[in-house]
Amino acid sequence: MRLMSTAVAALVVAATLELSTASAQDCGALWVERNTYYKQAGYCFRTTQAIQYFGNGGCYIHNEARIGFAPHIRRRIDDIMRLERVLGCPR
Repeated sequence: MRLMSTAVAALVVAATLELSTASAQDCGALWVERNTYYKQAGYCFRTTQAIQYFGNGGCYIHNEARIGFAPHIRRRIDDIMRLERVLGCPR
């Protein structure tokens, strides 16, 4: 019985590690997709991470609220943000 409990515990740990890795990868992909829409819209990033990844060359919108996303893009960004919350992605 003790052996079975140890085996089950090992499987749970392995599954948790896989989920953590998948979530981290998912978070990164979601972050890139979401911020790509902002870059394409001309947004000037403020965070070091976004500036290092995307740069601010050619940006002209400093206020996020002034970006006029097409409705389908706005919906996708909202979906991404919901997924990021579900996965517990860092903000």
